[in-house]
Amino acid sequence: MDFFGSIQGLGIEGATALMFAMLLVLLVTGIPLAFVTLLVALVFALGWFGPMAVPLITSRVYSFVSSFVFVSVPMFVLMAAILDRSGIARDLFDAMRLVGGRLRGGIAIQTILVAVILAAMSGIIGGEVVLLGLIALPQMLRLGYDRNLAIGVVCAGGALGTMVPPSIVLIIYGLTANVSIGDLFTAAFVPGLMLAGFYVAYVLIRAYLNPAMAPVVEGPRATTAEKLRLLKGLFLPILVVIGVLGSIYGGIASVTEASAVGVLGVTLSTMIRGEFTFGLMRDAALQTLQTVGMIVWIGIGATALVGVFNLMGGIKFVSAMITGISDEPVIVLLFMMALLFVLGMFLDWVGIALLTMPIFVPIITSMGYDPVWFGVVFCMNMQMSFLSPPFGPAAFYLKSVAPPEISLGDIFRSLLPFIGMQALAVAVLIIFPAIAIY
Repeated sequence: MDFFGSIQGLGIEGATALMFAMLLVLLVTGIPLAFVTLLVALVFALGWFGPMAVPLITSRVYSFVSSFVFVSVPMFVLMAAILDRSGIARDLFDAMRLVGGRLRGGIAIQTILVAVILAAMSGIIGGEVVLLGLIALPQMLRLGYDRNLAIGVVCAGGALGTMVPPSIVLIIYGLTANVSIGDLFTAAFVPGLMLAGFYVAYVLIRAYLNPAMAPVVEGPRATTAEKLRLLKGLFLPILVVIGVLGSIYGGIASVTEASAVGVLGVTLSTMIRGEFTFGLMRDAALQTLQTVGMIVWIGIGATALVGVFNLMGGIKFVSAMITGISDEPVIVLLFMMALLFVLGMFLDWVGIALLTMPIFVPIITSMGYDPVWFGVVFCMNMQMSFLSPPFGPAAFYLKSVAPPEISLGDIFRSLLPFIGMQALAVAVLIIFPAIAIY
C-alpha cells in the first residue's frame, strides 16, 4: 500500500513519467499490450484514487465494447477470412492479366490493382499480404522480376487495406475520435487511390529506367474466349465491392449493415464457385474469433488506461506539453506525426489509436484542423507502421509464406522505398488537405 500511496505524491508530471516507464518495461518483458495496459491502469487507479475508481474503469470499457459500429469489425474480419480460404483472389489475379498485358512491370502493377480490390472487399492487412505472397510473389520471381521490387510491391500493396475503405483502422479511429465513419470512408477513398498511384508510378519508372528489373511477359496473346473466361474472375469481386461501398456511399446502409452485406456477398460468391463447405466457414469463424479477440482485449486495456489517465488529469498535462512545443499548428502536427511513426515501429496500430487519439484529436480540433482529415492522415501514417522495422507486421506476414532464401532483412530492405512513398503521401495530405476533405 506504500507504493500505491506514493503514486499520488509524485504529482501528475512524475506519475506520467512512471506510467510511461512501467509500460515500456512490461512491454519489453514480452507481455501482450492488452494485459500491460490493463495492469498499469489498475495500478494507477488504485494508487491515485483507491478501490472506488475500479467501477469507473469498467463503465468506460463497457461503453467502448458495446458500440454498435464495433460490430462491423468482426464482420469485415470474417469477410477477409472467407476470402483467404476461397479461390476468389487467385481468379482475380488471373483476370488482371488483361490490365497488365505486355506492359513492362505489368505483373507488379496487376498485383497493386488486385491489392486495391481486395482492400475494398475486406480491409484486413494480414490476409492480403499472405494472399499476394502466395499468388503474386512466386510468379514475379519466376518471370525474373527484381526480388526487392517484387517483395516491396507485395508488402506495400497488401498494406493498402489500411487506407482503402472499408478499413478497420478507420473504424477504430472513428470510434475513438467520435467521428462519422461514413465521412472517414469518403475522405480516405481518394488518398488511398493516390498512394496506389504512387506505387504504380514507381514500378513504371524503375522498370523503364532498368528494363532488367521487370521483364515483359512473352507469350501468345489471349484469345477472345480466354479473355471472357478471365473476366469472369472480376465479376464477383466487383459485385461485392459495389455491394459494400455502394450501400455506404449511396446512403442505403450504415457501415455496420454494409459489413453484413459484404459477408453475405463473399459467402454467396463461394457458393456460386462451388467452394462453400462447413469446414471453410468453421475455419474462417475461428480465425475471426482470434483476430477480433485480440482487437477487443487491446481496446479494453487501452480504454481503461486512457480513462484512468484522463481522471488523473494526465491528458490535460500531455496536451499542454504538446501544444507548448510551438505556436505554429503545423509544427505541433508534424511532431504528432513523428511521434506516431516512432510508436508504429514498436506498437500495434490498435493500441496506438486507442492510446493517442483521445489526446491528439482534441488538440487538432482546438487548432482548427478537421478531425476527419486528421483521421485520414493518421491512417496514412499507420501505413508506414505496417512496413517499418523492427516489428513491421507486413514483413512478418510475408516471411511466413516467402521462399526460405528470402530473409527478414531482405524484406525490410525492399520496403524502404515504399516507406518513403508513404511518407511523401502523408506530406501531400498535409500540404493539400482538400485531397481528403473534398
